[in-house]
Order: sequence, then structure tokens, then C-alpha cells
Amino acid sequence: MIAQVLVVDDDPIQRRLLKNAVERYGHVAHLAENGLAALEFLRTNRGPINVIVLDLMMPEMDGLSFLTAIREAGVDTPVIVQTGQGGIETVVEAMRAGAFDFVVKPVSPERIGTSISNALKLDQKEAKARIGRRRTGAIGFADIVSASPDMLRVIDLAQRAAHSNIPVVLEGESGVGKEMVARAIQSASDRANKPFITVNCGAIPHNLVESILFGHEKGAFTGAAEKHTGKFVEADGGTLFLDEIGDLPLEVQVKLLRAVQQGEVETVGAGKVQKVNVRLISATNKDLIEEVRAGRFREDLYYRLNVFPITIPALRRRKEDIPHLARVFAERFSQEQKLAKSVTVSADALGLLTAYDWPGNIRQLENAIFRAVVLTQGDELGEADFPQIAAQVPEFRSAELAATAVIVPVANPVQAKRETVIDANFPGARADAAQSARPDPRALLAAAYPSSDNVIASTDDAGEVRKLADVEEELIRFALKFYRGQMSQVARKLGIGRSTLYRKLKDYGIDPDDPLREAA
Repeated sequence: MIAQVLVVDDDPIQRRLLKNAVERYGHVAHLAENGLAALEFLRTNRGPINVIVLDLMMPEMDGLSFLTAIREAGVDTPVIVQTGQGGIETVVEAMRAGAFDFVVKPVSPERIGTSISNALKLDQKEAKARIGRRRTGAIGFADIVSASPDMLRVIDLAQRAAHSNIPVVLEGESGVGKEMVARAIQSASDRANKPFITVNCGAIPHNLVESILFGHEKGAFTGAAEKHTGKFVEADGGTLFLDEIGDLPLEVQVKLLRAVQQGEVETVGAGKVQKVNVRLISATNKDLIEEVRAGRFREDLYYRLNVFPITIPALRRRKEDIPHLARVFAERFSQEQKLAKSVTVSADALGLLTAYDWPGNIRQLENAIFRAVVLTQGDELGEADFPQIAAQVPEFRSAELAATAVIVPVANPVQAKRETVIDANFPGARADAAQSARPDPRALLAAAYPSSDNVIASTDDAGEVRKLADVEEELIRFALKFYRGQMSQVARKLGIGRSTLYRKLKDYGIDPDDPLREAA
């Protein structure tokens, strides 16, 4: 589909780069230098605009005011916002204002192309086709919903691995989608129509792991044989997915190494070996090299399996994916619940879901959407449908945002003159929209630290000047908390490089996911 894309940015160089990126994917680009010019274009242009790429920081009318204006006018064109500030507050506010997706500058042409493609797939046919494919169990790379550069890199690596039988290890926290990536690798390989067998090594009692993996045979020499086929034999010709492989007992790891190296398995109690042709994909939420150092995982098996490692980032590291995943889950569960009309997700709800860090990752998000779809009484999920999530991110609820907002007047005579150009169909484009409330970082800071005049003290309890290293450590911890783990933002605000930041985190023993927790 050739899309009509409106690019709104006050920087002429950025407009040209975005125009080239849009045209690179065969779409038509229209340009506007700010929000007012974009509103005028929408008012006078006769043809439909399929996607809007919008900068947030612009003179005369910023991106958030523009979003408010078009939503009040009933324009539901998907809007991709771009910002040079990666703070979660900006992202949440944009999502609440109705943004479809967001990208952080500098943005690559591939990222813009992917986001435009996702925006064009909002129609019901695409969603239903995706649901139908998942019901058949055949999951491909097209079914992996993603817009973040890190996850797109994961998909690229997985697609490369699919074209060979190279052993793959999928690393990442529980719930990030390791099995889905494994199934996509299987579907894209020459084993697509062969068995895909999964084994959760962490859920099997240690005394049964060997029998389940390799099979067992009782009474082979007495005539009353009882035989159980192992997972390796079941997967013969196809793929065996070993989830949480770091939980395998050491004694089983020896036999697994033989199966991987020689393609042979020995059935327990049978005293004979059997040849198998199995593609092995492993997954773990542990650091396997640390398990090797601790003596809990065999070093020879580690190097045999860890030929092609792929690390899947946690959902809090790829928040760009949250709005897309939420929409897909809402559509899927609406179909599964046989609702008369598919449930949508409101802009406020998307803002709330994006603000939350999701320690349970995609699995937790999926369950939250499922619960909300089952319990909702309307056709749209709002903030009220996620009370458990809202309770954990109170600083991003509407009431709190309003309480900590400040009004920033726009003293711009040029804007006052140009407001008369805007048609009455865009009531949100008036001065009140341009002067809309913005969260004040100082107010948010005061709310987070109500009992301290100075967040970081200069002196210790004895009245002596504190050591520079102690102050630096506390500042880094505070910055991580304040910018919610956005490492690029933290490094930039502290005036240091990312590599320096990571080194200091290691030196001070700071966990970026829980920066206020003291090291044990």
C-alpha cells in the first residue's frame, strides 16, 4: 500500500531526512514546518492522510497541542511522535494525547519504515489473519509484534539462525517471548512441518528429567516391557526447545552433551543408543557463564550450546512495543471471548500501560489485557480497567499529573496572529491548547522526595564534607530512579558516556533495575 504521510517538524534538515526515509519505502511525503501549518494542511488538503510523523518540540504550536487539536476535531489518523527527550513522562503524555507510536531521535529510516508499516496494519483483516495463524500454532516472524530497534535486531538474528541447524541459546527474563522466537525459527527453517517439542527443564522433578528427555524402558529383559518415548525421540527430524536449561541437573547435562555432539540418546533401562536428528534451541533466564563459574553448569556443554546466543530484552527496555502488544492482545481476546465488537484500548490506558515497567514482561501484559477484556462493560479499555497497574504507578495517573502540572504561558505575538487562520473544526488549536499543562520535573521531584530540601546532602552526620565517590554514587542512583532506567538519558544528563556509566554501575554495585537497593 502506498501511504500518504504528513511529516511535521520545524527542523528543515530533519524534514528532509524524514522525507527521504518515507519515500524510500514507496510512500508519498507531505511536509509541514510546525503544528499550525500541519493543521492548515489538514484543513485544506482534499486527499486522505494515512499516517502523521510528528515532532513534539516545535515553536508556535508543539506536538502535544497539535495532537489535542486533531483529536478534538475527530481526526483519527495514526500519529507517530518523535522526540529528542527519551523520558517516560514525555512518552506517557504523548500516548495519552492519542499517539499511535513513538520514536526517539536520532531515528533510523528502518525504524520509521517499521512504524509506518505497523500504523497501516490497523485494519481488522490483518488482526484477524494474525489471530487465525496463532490458533493453528504456526507462529512466524510476522507474528512477533515489535517496533523497538533492539527487538528488530533480535528478529534479524533469529531469521539468520533459522537458515541453518546452528545451536541457538535464547537469553532473557521470564515472559519476554523466548518460546515465540523459538517457534518462529522453526517455522522459517527447513523443519517447518516437523515436530516442535518443548520441555521446561525447571518444572520437572530432578529424578524424572533424564527419563522425560531420553525415555525409559522397564522390564526389557523380563518380557513385561513398559516403554516411554523421550522428548528427543519425539522431536526426531524437528526441533527440541529446552526452556530454562540452566536448571538441568549436572548428571543429566553429561547425557545431553552426548546427544548434542553425536546425535545419540540412550534410553534409561534399555542399555542401547538411538540415533536422532534434532535441532536444539535452548532458553534461559540465568547468566549461564556465571552458572559455569559456580559449578552448576558444565563448561563443555555451555560452549557446545552457546554457539549462537540471542538476548531478548525485557519489556521495560523496549517500551515502544507496549502500545502495539496491547492492541493486538485486546483484539485477540475480543475474538476469543466472542464479543460482538472488538474492544479497543484508550489513549489514557496506553499511557498508563507504557508507564509501568512490567516485571513479568509480555506474559504479565497479556494477562492484564485478558483480565480487562473479560471484565469490561464497554467497547474501550480505560485506566479504570487496570486498577492493579494504576496502583503501582500513581505518579502517572491523571489526577496526580494535574496536581503537579504548571501552566506555561506562550508569549508569542506571531502565534496570536496565526490562530485566526485555523478553522473552527479544530477547537483544540486555540491558545488554550497551546498553553496546555505540562508536568513540571521539579514538582514531580518534590512529590517523590517530599521530606528533603536537598536531595543529595553535601555533609555527613558528623558535619564533615562527604567523599566525592559517595556523592557520585548517590547521584547516579538518583538519576537512574529519576529517569526510570533510561540509560542513554541518564548518561546524557550526567555528562558521561554510556560505557563510563556502565563501568561506574559495576564499581558501585548498582542494579539499574533497582537503583535504590544497596548491594548485599
